[in-house]
Amino acid sequence: MRLFTIATLIPVVLLAAGSVWGGVWILLSVLYLTIFVSALDRLVRQTQEAREFPAGDTLSVTLALAHFALLPAVVLALAGAGLGLLEKLGLFFAAGLFFGQVSNANAHELIHRSGRALHRLGMWVYITLLFGHHTSAHVLVHHRHVATPADPNTSRRGESFYRYALRAWIGSFRKGYKAEAARLARINRPAWRNPYLVYIGGAILFIAAAYAASGITGMLVYVALAGHAQMQLLMSDYVQHYGLVRQVTDGKPQPVGTQHSWNSPHWYSSALMLNATRHSDHHAHPARPYPGLSLPDGAPILPKPLPLMASIALIPPLWRRIMHPELRKLENA
Repeated sequence: MRLFTIATLIPVVLLAAGSVWGGVWILLSVLYLTIFVSALDRLVRQTQEAREFPAGDTLSVTLALAHFALLPAVVLALAGAGLGLLEKLGLFFAAGLFFGQVSNANAHELIHRSGRALHRLGMWVYITLLFGHHTSAHVLVHHRHVATPADPNTSRRGESFYRYALRAWIGSFRKGYKAEAARLARINRPAWRNPYLVYIGGAILFIAAAYAASGITGMLVYVALAGHAQMQLLMSDYVQHYGLVRQVTDGKPQPVGTQHSWNSPHWYSSALMLNATRHSDHHAHPARPYPGLSLPDGAPILPKPLPLMASIALIPPLWRRIMHPELRKLENA
């Protein structure tokens, strides 16, 4: 747990200091979330061993509470006059990476917990990022239909991230709503109990709060920052499921297996993202806490660390040049 704690809390401190004092703290935030993490992945060959216990709840709650404090601090700093243009650009970039990679990974962990309090904590992290519907769509749609055309968050072979992002956002919103409506009908609950009312109402509330605190500038900054974080989340799904499909027999897809998610063994970025990089094991055991996730034998492995592959995905020809040979290897195995 020590590595997870160090990797995830260092950027909290750097971004908080950058929001207040700017300057070198923002530079350190950018360097930490990009070059430093990448360098440690490359230079230090180490594997985090899976552990069933502790479950990591304390760190998850700490990160969620830090998120609720850090997000308004960053928005106020970006909307205010205390930072220069370059400082604001750097803070926006680094904060978006943190909210989209660390806060997202943590919220993802929490919404899979069976305890109501932890689940709702993760839900509200997503709501503050204006992405509350992911709470429903991820659990009810993605995990059930992953690696099939029925899952909007499974990226298709040859599909660029830019085309995927719009399709996945809209598709997951719609299918998550339908899945929640169907669930309520099955358990004979009224339609107004649909959590989408909370997702949308919460988003409106936080946008209004940003406007009240910093006017139109604060509101626009908040929406843009949330959008930046959402793209990080969508990029994670894009990379981790690219081109992988479940075979269909007699109209039914095969059970979800190790072969239906890309994984990354790189130690420091895995710790930063709370082992979200061990994606095959997560799909096999969605309720398993992140310290207990492992890399199953035969799991598809990304050729480079997940954050680096996400950057490569922004250049579709380069992405296809790297990933399509990997897909052919899996098909021929």
